[in-house]
Formats: sequence, C-alpha cells, structure tokens
Amino acid sequence: MALQERGSWTSRVGFVLAAAGSAVGLGNIWRFPYMVGQNGGFAFLIVYLAIVFTFGLSVMLAEIVIGKAAQRNPVGAFARLGGGLWPLVGFMGVAAGFIILSYYSVVAGWTIAYIFKSPAGLLTHTDPKELGEIFGKFISDPVQPLIYHAVFMGLTMLVVLGGIEKGIERWCKVLMPALFGILIVLIVRSMTLEGAFEGVKFYLRPDFSKINAKVFLSALGQAFFSLSLGMGAMITYGSYLSREENAISSAAWVTSLDTAVAFLGGLVVMPAVFAFGFDPAAGPGLTFVTLPAVFAKMPLGVLWAVLFFVLLFFAALTSSISLLEVVVAYFVDEMGMSRARATWIFGLIIFLLGIPSSLSLGIWGDFKIMGKGFFDFMDYLASNILLPLGGIFIALFVGWFFWDRAVREATSEGRYPFSWQPLWNVMCKVVAPVGIAWILVSNL
Repeated sequence: MALQERGSWTSRVGFVLAAAGSAVGLGNIWRFPYMVGQNGGFAFLIVYLAIVFTFGLSVMLAEIVIGKAAQRNPVGAFARLGGGLWPLVGFMGVAAGFIILSYYSVVAGWTIAYIFKSPAGLLTHTDPKELGEIFGKFISDPVQPLIYHAVFMGLTMLVVLGGIEKGIERWCKVLMPALFGILIVLIVRSMTLEGAFEGVKFYLRPDFSKINAKVFLSALGQAFFSLSLGMGAMITYGSYLSREENAISSAAWVTSLDTAVAFLGGLVVMPAVFAFGFDPAAGPGLTFVTLPAVFAKMPLGVLWAVLFFVLLFFAALTSSISLLEVVVAYFVDEMGMSRARATWIFGLIIFLLGIPSSLSLGIWGDFKIMGKGFFDFMDYLASNILLPLGGIFIALFVGWFFWDRAVREATSEGRYPFSWQPLWNVMCKVVAPVGIAWILVSNL
C-alpha cells in the first residue's frame, strides 16, 4: 500500500509532540514523583536520568528506526526487514496495544468522571477515608465507569479516525502544549502553599544511601514503561516519518519531553500533599483519594481539582491514541482495511474487552484468572510479559541483525552526526536486552 494512503507527519514538531504524548501517561503524574521521594530523592533522579538517556533513548531510537526504515506497522516492519519469525515480535506489540488500551481506557474514564465530580460536591469531603469510600463505590459501580470508559474510547477513536495529519498530529499539537501549560499553572499554585517546601525536600533531597540494586531495577522499569517501549507504538509512529528526518534528534526530544513531564508532575503533587500533611506513599490512591482531599482544603479548590483532572485526561488521551493507532495501522497495512473501518471495528472490540476489566473491580470481583482479577490479569499479561519480551527482541534485532541499515536510517545515509553510535551499539546488543530481561524475571 502506498505511503500516501497511510499518511505521514507534516513536520518534525508534529511527530515529536505525538510521540511524546504517547510516552506521557497517567504514571508520569502519580507514580514517578512517589518513586523519586521514596528512593533517595535527587540521588534516584540522577540514576533515572542516566538510565533514560542511555537505555531508554537507545530502545526508543531502535523502535523509531525500524518504523522509519520499513514505513509499516510493527508486524509489517519485521516482515519486511527481518522475515522468518521476526513478525511475531510485531504481533506481540499489536496484542499489547490492544490489551493495554482496554483497561487503560477504563482508568482514563475515571479522570473524566472526576472532572465533573469535583465541582459537583466531591470536594465537600476533606477526609481521605471518606474520599476512599467514594472512589471505591464509584469504581465498583457496574454502570457509571462503563459510561466514562465509552466516552473516552469514543474520543480516542475520533482522533484516530482523522488520520495522521488531521487527527493525531493536529490534536497532539493542541493537547501537549495545553498539558504543559496546566502543569506550570498547577506547579505555581502548589509551590506557593504554606508548608510546600517540605514536599520539595522529600522529592529532591539527595539520599545516596538508598541507592541499591532494587532502586536501579525500579528506575529501569519506570524508564522502560514511561517511554512506551516494547509495544510498537514508536515503530508505528516512526513509520510515518519521512526518510530524510533526523531520527536521532527526534528520539532525544521525545525522551526529554516525557522525562520533563514526569519531573514537573512531582512539583505539582509533592508540595501540595505535604502542605496539608497527607501521606505521599498513597500510590494509585494518591490521584483519586489523597489529592481531592488536598484540593478540598485549598482556596478555589474546585478550580485546581478540575485543572488537575483535565491534565490527567490529556495525558491519558495522547497515550491512548497511540495504542489504538498501533492496532489500526496493522489492519490498514496488512489487511487492506480502510482507516475508518479498522478504527470503528477494533475500537469497539477494545471497548468491549474493557467491560470485564471494569466489572472485575465490582460485581465480578470474585472471578479470578491465575489468582488475579480480570483487570489485574490483563495488566500483568501486557506489562510484565508482552512489553518486556517486545523490548528485548527489538533491541536484539537492531543490535545484531539490522545494525548497518539501522545506522544509515538513524543518520539518513550519513546526513546527521551520530556521536554516541558506539554506545547505541553496546546498548542494543547487550545492555538493553539484559536490563529488560532483569525487569521481566523480577516481575514474574
């Protein structure tokens, strides 16, 4: 199928914002700040940055280069460039995108619900225990979360229906600057609260005594999952790049923007949590339980709460459109489907697959697969098995089977300088596969 039918990015800015949007997700806002605070503050941040700009950037560039060289979806890319059993790596990516989006959309739906619940009386409660009961009652309801799940999937499908230029690129050029704008506004509000500096100290005080093998593994895992690696999203987005584009610089920009959002998210969350004396170790509950209690105690709390959940919604939407695009691109490229048909059919199937994930948090809570609820099982299958396996084989493919061509694609036939090419070689051949295998075995 001709490239024209697939679409392409109209500018490098469009690609960078879309790819950064894919990488920026809900975990950047709540998980990263907590991990930094618990694992040595600024000391952990140094370790994380070192891993992101060696390990993470190397795998990111590997994915982009595969897509750029093949101009196909993950399955088609491996079939065209490697043949044999390599397309199975692409199938794992498509399957991971399919599975992750089914339950990710459920959680993203909660962010939409809380945009409306915040001004509708949610913030009359300041006790996290009460807010925890409200949240638990909401997610276990058999109907409400499904309505928001449907709304979120519908919005995701509408963006992907528009194609690359008029859908994904156009919307990411709006959503990503808006996301950064809201982040800055919330940081200013959070940092000017009385007692906020205690949160900054918790977040950034260096404690090198906490740095050990477990912390390295945490940083490695966070870097891998935060950058959306292993699922074929960057292969898919890379396939819409022109052959003359500077893949090295683009990968560096995407990695930098994703890391910036995660870091800035901490400057929103931690000062506010400490200013009002709440527990920063609340994990996922931080978002839907602790922070509403924080906002309830702030002047103009409803405004800040709505802004925060809009921020989360934007982060979720830019990720979800890349997940759906991985699936749609496969059926457009390999099965000859129209974009509209592939989007409607598989968007609907992914929505239906999300229903048992939502219900497993309530009325289907007793149904277990391998001892896990449906939601947790789907997350385990994708995050702990499919993504790490995909990441290992992507790195090995570029490092051992595709190296000379990969370098030519990265530099556009020598047009762009590539000073860290030797490092990239070692990362793809040895370090990244071993590191991701460590994540895989530890999680299992």
